[in-house]
Amino acid sequence: MNTSEYILDKVAPIFNRQGYIGTSLSDITNATGLTKGAIYCNFSNKEDLALKAFQLNVSLAITPLFKLIAATEGCLNKLYAITNYQRAYYDLVKDRGGCPMLRVSVDTKFNNPLLFEAAQNLSARFTSGLTNIIQEGILNNEILSDTDALKNAKIILSQIEGSSLLAFIHNDPEFIINAMDFIDSTIIESFKKVKS
Repeated sequence: MNTSEYILDKVAPIFNRQGYIGTSLSDITNATGLTKGAIYCNFSNKEDLALKAFQLNVSLAITPLFKLIAATEGCLNKLYAITNYQRAYYDLVKDRGGCPMLRVSVDTKFNNPLLFEAAQNLSARFTSGLTNIIQEGILNNEILSDTDALKNAKIILSQIEGSSLLAFIHNDPEFIINAMDFIDSTIIESFKKVKS
């Protein structure tokens, strides 16, 4: 592990837990045991470090989901793979401060445009990915042809992120589990071509 990787490994969870504003240079130097000079030898500034920390948090918490979706056959199976992944999401990210997309988007909207844009782009990627899965399901005759793909994608993502927020507010993963059950039994069931 090189110095940059070491720094990111130590500070990414801190940025995710405490936020961009809430993470001070002393938090960073204390966590790494390195000097300010050593930190900024590897990163151009705090924004650069925070952005790369966000990218690391995403790679640990969200990228595995994208890989799982890509490896899953069938559009309905992809949607169920998403809800199954989310059911274990709380335990995956609880020690790192929660969902990185949610944490960063709320924390940086008014004070770090670069970091906020990264979270916004990730959210847009989620939305377009879900939309594409539903549209592909329509084309493959798995999903009813009159299904509004974008609307349902936004509803599904809202359930995922909203339940994640509530789970971390209340330290209760049931918020996520119940929301995923709702997506499966109500949303997906409503547009499945063959009802179970």
